[in-house]
Amino acid sequence: MSKRQHRYRITLEHVAASMPEQPLHEPLSLDFTNHDDVSAIVQRVQNAQFLPHEQAAELALGAKLLGNVLLANRDNPLFAELGQAFADFVKKLKAQPRPTAE
Repeated sequence: MSKRQHRYRITLEHVAASMPEQPLHEPLSLDFTNHDDVSAIVQRVQNAQFLPHEQAAELALGAKLLGNVLLANRDNPLFAELGQAFADFVKKLKAQPRPTAE
């Protein structure tokens, strides 16, 4: 690892099934790195208040995870069309107005 990276671990826990007879899945844990402080990004998106608090966290985290995969696999034809569209989306996301202080 040539650049300093933040290290993260996410654990996904299946807490309820959509139907009572369906079994719960075992927790899934995944480690990843990112050059950004992902927690700070989640907080900024939540503070922008253009989505409900939990959805803002889902969006920020999902975008960072997808961005990591796109960067690591930029030569993969599967992602050819998604790369520019994702970059455009991230620009729009970053341009969201910040709430004014009351």
